[in-house]
Amino acid sequence: MSDGDIFTGEVIGTAILILFGAGVCAAVTLRHSKARASGWIVIAFGWGFGVLAGAYTAAPLSGGQLNPAVTIGIAVDTGKWGKVWVYLLGQIVGAMLGAVLAYLVYLAQFRANVPTEAGTDGPGGEPVPTLGVFSTVPEIRDPVANLVTEIIATVALVLPVLAFGLTEGLGESGITVLIVSLLVVGIGLSLGGPTGYAVNPARDLGPRLVHTFLPIPNKGGSDWGYAWIPVVGPLIGGALAGLLYHAAF
Repeated sequence: MSDGDIFTGEVIGTAILILFGAGVCAAVTLRHSKARASGWIVIAFGWGFGVLAGAYTAAPLSGGQLNPAVTIGIAVDTGKWGKVWVYLLGQIVGAMLGAVLAYLVYLAQFRANVPTEAGTDGPGGEPVPTLGVFSTVPEIRDPVANLVTEIIATVALVLPVLAFGLTEGLGESGITVLIVSLLVVGIGLSLGGPTGYAVNPARDLGPRLVHTFLPIPNKGGSDWGYAWIPVVGPLIGGALAGLLYHAAF
């Protein structure tokens, strides 16, 4: 695969992933959304379907990695680092693009994110915090615990992804991406409660950058003090998964 194909594939695939993922978070979170308050299960499946659509779309061009943690895990296992920077760049750019697209889809809802009085403009109340639409926010702010959660959850993602490559017939049948998408749903349901399961540095960093600059009413801060955890944790987890896979398989 050429650098151009890899970059294009990762931009398109990651943009689709974030469009679905940020989109489902907006749907569940924002007032005046028909899906408001539909719950964590909806969010988990929305992200899983985002992986499904993004990875299948990108696969012919780049293999559809869409995640720096996966890219690092593969590089640690294989020792091939030459194209890692192309993957990472495409993933970050794609994540930012997907966040902008999700914002445009819910533009009216973001514009309506202002204090309202009950009975005048739907449910009354304060503006809905918007950072959670774009990036992860821990339920309990504990840097050590949050970092450990992201490391373990990312190992639980990347190690099976690497192992799927050894399962005869999966690659030829094209079912690998479907299984990975279900894996992401399972991680969200089982391990996502403490931190919102970033497990992907691009998924968190790109949209957080977009949130910083978008003209969203009452958007609040972008929480850059926490932002290193969903980047460093998944990178460590991806590297550990690559080392474990290389040693054990």
